[in-house]
Amino acid sequence: MRNAARLDRRDLLQIGCSSFLGMSLPGLLKATESKRNGKSVILVFQTGGGSQLDTFDPKPDAPDNVRGEFSTIQTKIPGVLFSEHLPKLASRTDKIAVVRSLRHSDNRHLSGTHNTLTGEPQVFRGDANEDKELSRLDRPCYGGGLRLFNPTLNGMPCQVTVPRPLIEGSLTWPGQHAGFLGPKFDPWQVSSNPNDKNFKVHGVQLLEGMTTSRLSNRFDILETMNAQQRSLDQFAKGIQFTSQQQEAYSMLTSPNIAKAFDIEAEDSGVRDRYGRNEYGQTILLARRLVEYGVPYVQCNMGIVQSWDTHSDNFPRQKTKLLPGIDGGVSALIDDLVDRNMLDDVLVVVVGEFGRTPTINKNPGRDHWAWGYSGLFIGGGVRGGQVIGKSDRQAGHPETKPYHPNDIGATIYRTLGISLESEMRDQLQRPIRLNNGEVMHALYS
Repeated sequence: MRNAARLDRRDLLQIGCSSFLGMSLPGLLKATESKRNGKSVILVFQTGGGSQLDTFDPKPDAPDNVRGEFSTIQTKIPGVLFSEHLPKLASRTDKIAVVRSLRHSDNRHLSGTHNTLTGEPQVFRGDANEDKELSRLDRPCYGGGLRLFNPTLNGMPCQVTVPRPLIEGSLTWPGQHAGFLGPKFDPWQVSSNPNDKNFKVHGVQLLEGMTTSRLSNRFDILETMNAQQRSLDQFAKGIQFTSQQQEAYSMLTSPNIAKAFDIEAEDSGVRDRYGRNEYGQTILLARRLVEYGVPYVQCNMGIVQSWDTHSDNFPRQKTKLLPGIDGGVSALIDDLVDRNMLDDVLVVVVGEFGRTPTINKNPGRDHWAWGYSGLFIGGGVRGGQVIGKSDRQAGHPETKPYHPNDIGATIYRTLGISLESEMRDQLQRPIRLNNGEVMHALYS
């Protein structure tokens, strides 16, 4: 490498900030320093939309073509049943609020995912799927909103998404970045299965041969270069570049981020309790991340549309989907209780919508946004209760419905952010952060 002191900005951009600072993923190293309320949220996202009938709202007295193949199991809440394939969660419902009256009107995966991951409907740009994929016109994800109004401390990112982003072919699902707030507010997205033997997250440690002292010296050089550059025609871009350098430096010199991702440090018995599968280890990793100070973690349960059971609904749920969340979420509940973290961490288990009451010929269940269920645990939520009631086929709420923006309002409340906060879009128009209502029934 040529003399670092003589590098200009163009040289640095060609070489890459990552190689200069001894980092590997500079685009994902986003952090900031400020105060927050100390609470965290873990979203266990059933990508594709899980069936309410086959999980948290079974209807054993419904006709065969609605009830399905699964039997039911009694939970700790008198008279409340779960699917037979969720025995561990059923035995922990004293810590769970089951919401059976979730509802919206968007049966499409992409825009429905945007609604769930941002708490607001997507503004459509056209009718094709390509018009609904990830865009800088979208609303910000929860981590983006958090970073704007109440960022975190000590070099930790405001949001981490594990174990991979939601991408199908050329389509990237919306709701996964900070939208119109811009890349400065984007979350950190991991692309690595924590159940793999060689699981490793790049970008959280210095490269071999790079010491903290050497990194500090290089950062000082960059500071000098940026000070000189601010008077030139790339001023605005220079400010953003400087900010990202500072944030990357803060993260790399913090001991917590690397420790948080070191899942091998967990006792083997703990890892066994979560389940030696991608779902269980992802949820365990989320627990570690919030322990080390990440305020919002999104756990994608599978690749895009894993829960989209148009066909083979029952074997897919029985063999993989339900055991994964049953073991993982149950172990998470136990750990949050044992570590005195339950009041400080809200866990939400939900998909972008539910599934049709009637089983199709494949056999499977199709998209259904007009009535579905979710779980809310911790963060001050009163467990041992069912909120809302669905009709006899679990197709529509018979009581007050709750919408994705209400889930969003509840998440932001947990994170200490006022719903009346205003953002500005790319045209500098003021936009309210969230238009939902906090789900107060969770706390009563």
